[in-house]
Amino acid sequence: MDELKKGIDVIRDDLRSVKAYAVQPSAGLIKLDTMENPFRLPEALQQALGQRLGHVAINRYPAERTVELAAALAKAAGMPAGCAITLGNGSDELITMLSMAISKPGACVMAPLPGFVMYEISARYQGLKFVGVDLRPDFELDEPAMLAAIAEHQPALIYLSYPNNPTANLWDAEVIERIVAAAPGLVVMDEAYQPFAERDSMDLLRRHSNVLVMRTMSKFGLAGVRIGYLIGRAELIGEIDKLRPPFNIGVLNAEAGLFALEHADVYARQAQVLRAERDQLIADLDEIEEVQAFPSQGNMVLVRVPDAAAMFDGIKRRGVLVKNVSALHPLLHNCLRLTVGTPEENMVLLTAFTESLPT
Repeated sequence: MDELKKGIDVIRDDLRSVKAYAVQPSAGLIKLDTMENPFRLPEALQQALGQRLGHVAINRYPAERTVELAAALAKAAGMPAGCAITLGNGSDELITMLSMAISKPGACVMAPLPGFVMYEISARYQGLKFVGVDLRPDFELDEPAMLAAIAEHQPALIYLSYPNNPTANLWDAEVIERIVAAAPGLVVMDEAYQPFAERDSMDLLRRHSNVLVMRTMSKFGLAGVRIGYLIGRAELIGEIDKLRPPFNIGVLNAEAGLFALEHADVYARQAQVLRAERDQLIADLDEIEEVQAFPSQGNMVLVRVPDAAAMFDGIKRRGVLVKNVSALHPLLHNCLRLTVGTPEENMVLLTAFTESLPT
């Protein structure tokens, strides 16, 4: 038998049958497809960070500085009493850890759809059942459908993205409250876009011991550093933390995270600019009769266009990369997701967008 075939044959059939998570090539394009903070640090802070990283003992495994980063993140987030925090290599690793933590025979993961694709991918890679519950056409939670699905499937884990990706909206707090009350297991409030939203889930966490809050420093402005964190009751986090790989946050990443938190005011000003740019982008899109821009509480705008594929290609030909999400779910028919960029990038985006409209 061919040696390569022998190697491939031992790979799980379900893994071989799926495609890997795709990242669009972006060289030479204005990159507005993955909800990154478009601002770099000011020159003086870049130099200060470089000098600081140069003094890090990269010959040693991560230790105390990772603990200090976790404490700093807990303080910045306003972690409630009785809770603890664990870190992940981005939110993706935390999602994997959560899937592993509840991976019992017959266990089920549930999330509204359309939503972040990694919830389902991670669940299926752990051999778990995934149940998606469609949102309403206005992208609000379908409360009767969610409660019925909870009663039928008894999910061990429910994800509620807040704001949601890719629809960018915050769901009704009272509906979330009732879903949490009905949940037989964990409810994870995924707050990846919290820096741009008008409210968060910390009060929900204080009142419900089965709630976990998951956040990331990626949208804060450190997408390349890959730091996610999960907050919940100390007893729960203690169990989930057992699945965290040793030294999963590198010393350079931890130091960069600590540096960013020490200069949180810089990132707060960047977020303020992006919120204003988001609102202006929506207002400008609302002036275009052929499109529908949906309300946003993230650093992205979902917009329905006459022909998503043609618009995507036209915008890309004009030097701007956005995300065509129209094939992800029927509710997203002819929808593009636009990341909010700098004022200059958004002007180029609007020009490319309008020039790509069908004539």
